[in-house]
Amino acid sequence: MRLPQVEAATGLPPEVTIYEVGPRDGLQNEKAVVPASVKVEFVRRLVAAGLSTIETTSFVPARWVPQMGDAEEVLEALGADGVGRARPALVPNLRGLERAEALGLQAVAVFGSATETFAQKNLNRSVGEQYAMFEPVVTRAKDAGRWVRAYVSMCFGDPWEGPVPVGQVVDVAERLMGMGCDQLSIGDTIGVGTTGHVHRLLEALDARGIGPERVAVHFHDTYGQALANTMAALRDGVTVVDAAAGGLGGCPYAKSATGNLATEDLVWALTGAGVRTGVDLDALVATSVWMAQQLGRPSPSNVVRALTPPPTP
Repeated sequence: MRLPQVEAATGLPPEVTIYEVGPRDGLQNEKAVVPASVKVEFVRRLVAAGLSTIETTSFVPARWVPQMGDAEEVLEALGADGVGRARPALVPNLRGLERAEALGLQAVAVFGSATETFAQKNLNRSVGEQYAMFEPVVTRAKDAGRWVRAYVSMCFGDPWEGPVPVGQVVDVAERLMGMGCDQLSIGDTIGVGTTGHVHRLLEALDARGIGPERVAVHFHDTYGQALANTMAALRDGVTVVDAAAGGLGGCPYAKSATGNLATEDLVWALTGAGVRTGVDLDALVATSVWMAQQLGRPSPSNVVRALTPPPTP
């Protein structure tokens, strides 16, 4: 069975935009550096499979995240297919933005933290100090007509601090969105969120003027809750979902963070519910099988495993 039986579900949007993070968030934690040529082919295969929005790379210093040290090489090889508004890249600071500007990128993302400990580990700054780093980035990008996304990590729990109060997350989100960002991605970095928690956070964001039309959700699947949490968010009005082909992912600064929600698992669920994604599931599965071969291990995606025949003994 290559596609699910379609039985339209109530309460879901008619169409969902998948924000594919495989090439950046999916690969950033790989121990062995993936060649730039493989990353370029990965992006091209994702485009061919119908993924309209793909986060391609990160302009962080190579000493921080060695896997992303080839950002210029990857984007130069992609050419026009790597710089439009549907090809955002992560920029940590003004230097990162300058590197992105030199290549003509039209969309960028900043990556903040809802908790003090992770802000220190990931940014070497406090939560309060992160705003001073991001504000000139956002202002300069917006003044130049670029689209800007704000990530907030550790929104549902922190491995060092434990539970994270909803109000604390909303305070950080409000500061970042107040800078002029176009979209907010709320991240369950260690995958501990549950559906009720998702609803409460979205409700609290909406009450502060950050409605679901400006919010994306980004769930890791550590406890197997990523898809359930995503469907809960969609029923609350969210229409943008972060996912990684093959369930790739992790976080170099949070060892308990496992893979992202697999794009294939999301597409299967949405297709069966009658929600449009524009993604060719067979082509996407083939892409994840190919990438798994490049990485030397099987894909953790349930749908990839189900649709891929086992190797002949």
